[in-house]
Amino acid sequence: MLMKTELDSKKGIFAWAFYDWANSAFATTVMAAFFPIFFRAYWGAGNDSALNTFYLGLANSIASIFVALLAPVLGAIADRGGYRKKFLVFFAFLGALMSSSLAFVHMGAWPLAFAFYVLGNIGFASGNTFYDSMLPSVASEKKVDFASSLGYSLGYIGGGILFLLNVVMFLMPGLFGLEDGVAAVKLSFLMVGIWWFVFSLPIIIFVPGGEKSDGIDLAGAVKKGFGEVAQTLRSVKSLKNLGFFLVAYWCYIDGVDTIIKMATDYGTSLGFPAESLIVALLITQFVAFPAAIAYSFFGKRIGVKNAILVAVVAYAVIALLGFFMTKVIHFYILAICIGLFQGGIQALSRSFFSRLVPESHESQFFGFFNMLGKFAAIIGPFLVGIVSLFTSEQRYGIVSLIILFIVGFVLLRKVDEDEARKEKELYENRTK
Repeated sequence: MLMKTELDSKKGIFAWAFYDWANSAFATTVMAAFFPIFFRAYWGAGNDSALNTFYLGLANSIASIFVALLAPVLGAIADRGGYRKKFLVFFAFLGALMSSSLAFVHMGAWPLAFAFYVLGNIGFASGNTFYDSMLPSVASEKKVDFASSLGYSLGYIGGGILFLLNVVMFLMPGLFGLEDGVAAVKLSFLMVGIWWFVFSLPIIIFVPGGEKSDGIDLAGAVKKGFGEVAQTLRSVKSLKNLGFFLVAYWCYIDGVDTIIKMATDYGTSLGFPAESLIVALLITQFVAFPAAIAYSFFGKRIGVKNAILVAVVAYAVIALLGFFMTKVIHFYILAICIGLFQGGIQALSRSFFSRLVPESHESQFFGFFNMLGKFAAIIGPFLVGIVSLFTSEQRYGIVSLIILFIVGFVLLRKVDEDEARKEKELYENRTK
């Protein structure tokens, strides 16, 4: 029999947060670092370079579209049928299995690597929908900011520790009894899968799913879930402040994600060596670990919404400073700045949104929250690309992201927390 915990218990909060420690290894070692490089050099060896780029982009797009379109539907199904925790377990194990499977894909077998990566990506992103929606099951409004920040903090340090070990393995394979860098990368994929599986056990054993099943079977939950997606879209009209927040979040998180995803490319365009880019990534990971926790206390002191607004302004300043960057040391300084605010803006956005979500509809609304997260970094990269193209200068492309932060800042200021609480209560009473 699984052990359960009470709301706000330390055991429950830490068990929930450790899932971030578990799956962040996939985000760092697989998604951000080794898979793109290994796909091009090993699995796609012999393919045209442009073709490999196309396949990489297609793999990420397929996974993102799948998650973005199905997250709200799966969320509604989970809420109606009590499948929240079951879905988390399924997608977590899917991601862990697919990551481990990459270790056994032979050279040139790019279609198999492509398929495993897409499925692993789906497991990672879909699992996060149900992980996020379980936050109200472990923390009350009093503790929710700390719990959310703890999750991101553990994610940064956990993903960073394994990534650092994997980088050392890749650079010095003989030290670990490995034949070469290829063996080191393959072992890294296997280690990520095992790491993900092992550290998912605390949330499975100790954290209640928060399910309030309607007493219907899976087929009934699917039918009702699809119907409730349309209802959720209509609900945003009556939950005006929740709607304002979602649009604001889409804008500023688009800018944040664009900086994260394009920083390496920008550094490369400035002629910075690859090892400096890896060092910068590690700096961000380890700075973000304590900063995410510290930012939750900052939010408690000045108010969560105000803390998010401060982080949005900070990112606008980071984009501006990126315009003037000329040396590797500048890149490291910006990596520190990003680490100071990255975990904070992500964690407090999640906890702030949890306050706006009607009770018993958490998975459904967090499905939309994560859908916007997957659709983020669409406008930003396009904006950077088009401005860079017309100005023939990538510096202008990076600084153009300030537009997204300004729009996000203005819309977030429109969110009235007291009014949002009343809208939430009215919605809950109407849907009981």
